[in-house]
Amino acid sequence: MTQDEQKRLVAREAVKFIVEDAYLGVGTGTTANYFIDELAKVKNRIKGAVASSILTAERLKGYGIPVIELTSVDEIPVYV
Repeated sequence: MTQDEQKRLVAREAVKFIVEDAYLGVGTGTTANYFIDELAKVKNRIKGAVASSILTAERLKGYGIPVIELTSVDEIPVYV
């Protein structure tokens, strides 16, 4: 299994840890990008996301996932 295949697998597994109807944190990098790709398939299960970078925010918004500021949430139950 290549490194990219491993990252995709990790991203698919990480989606299983999403807390329904909550905001989640999303980091930056290739694994985070794969996670965003998977998250887009279940975006109706979350309120939105806090992004760690402008690039991450743009990718999330590109999939129609609401992006909010960290100061706007009380907690982030999952950060990938």
